[in-house]
Amino acid sequence: MIVRDLMKTSPTTCTPAMNLAAVTELLWSAGCGALPVVDSGGKIVGIITDRDICVALGTRNQRPSELVAEHVMTRHVAVCEAGDEIHDALKAMRAAKVRRLPVVNGVGSLEGILCLSDLIVHARHDGHRQSLTYEDVMVTLKDIHSRHRAAAAAGR
Repeated sequence: MIVRDLMKTSPTTCTPAMNLAAVTELLWSAGCGALPVVDSGGKIVGIITDRDICVALGTRNQRPSELVAEHVMTRHVAVCEAGDEIHDALKAMRAAKVRRLPVVNGVGSLEGILCLSDLIVHARHDGHRQSLTYEDVMVTLKDIHSRHRAAAAAGR
């Protein structure tokens, strides 16, 4: 099974210059928690999450319309390609501690997005290694969230 089989094509995106009020509206309208940030040529330059926006607004004395995506987005984005094997994409998610991977082509242009929440729906319990299993998804989710538990424990 490859990423192309499970990725969302044509994901909603935003630009680096888009203000956070507009980005929030896009997130709400699309019913998602993250948007790839792309330049005018369609190349991914970052990713912005609803959490990024909440933290930015909670820590700065500025209105959402006064801040732009470029100032709060994550610039170093873990990505995969449509032809990658799904288990390799899960390894990339675990390594980067992310639930979403933008899917790019060979020149870095966005082709889609792979979301762990979508993978949960496609997971099977048959144990066949060629398929995506519940265990594959749960191990990935556990590894992603292990960082949060360690950070929370250290802060106590």
